[in-house]
Amino acid sequence: MRKSKVIRDTNETKIELELNLDGSGIYQNDTGCGFLNHMLDLFAKHGRFDLQVTCKGDIEVDDHHTVEDVGIALGNAFLQAIGDKKGIQRYGNFILPMDEALILCALDISGRDCLVFNANIPTQKVGTFDTELVKEFLLGFCRAFGLTLHIKQLAGENSHHIIEAIFKGLGKALAQAIAVDIKYKDEIPSTKGSL
Repeated sequence: MRKSKVIRDTNETKIELELNLDGSGIYQNDTGCGFLNHMLDLFAKHGRFDLQVTCKGDIEVDDHHTVEDVGIALGNAFLQAIGDKKGIQRYGNFILPMDEALILCALDISGRDCLVFNANIPTQKVGTFDTELVKEFLLGFCRAFGLTLHIKQLAGENSHHIIEAIFKGLGKALAQAIAVDIKYKDEIPSTKGSL
């Protein structure tokens, strides 16, 4: 079982995160930010990852540090759990519909962090959540994991639907990329010999 536990303790956030890549989509997330909890739940369920996150952050300021640092901790957890990357598919992509929203998510577990974020979220907030923090979460996640990630909005008008499709699509695409091909279980999926 590919599992990890990450503790991130700063002056702004205190995070404990447990991840099982080969789980069944069981989740328990308490970040102090209700909308982020909802997105992490969706991500875990649709990626079939077991995920447990607790965060005590400076949400009296705003949600920025909590959202960014949870992204960083989650990226660290994926990097740790995936190990030497032998046998993984490496690439994943998914086009996810959420009512009128349609999001393309394509990624490469390349060891190089790159985020191309082409989504137009029409409102500044969903409830109390600042929608600009979606990109901050993904930046932290990609940098910590060493992930190349492309998000492209193909359609969408409702901010909640657009963001939900991003997190579900990310879970589905990652599930493809981390899947192990038994025929190549001892090989790194790169001509370089390393990722």
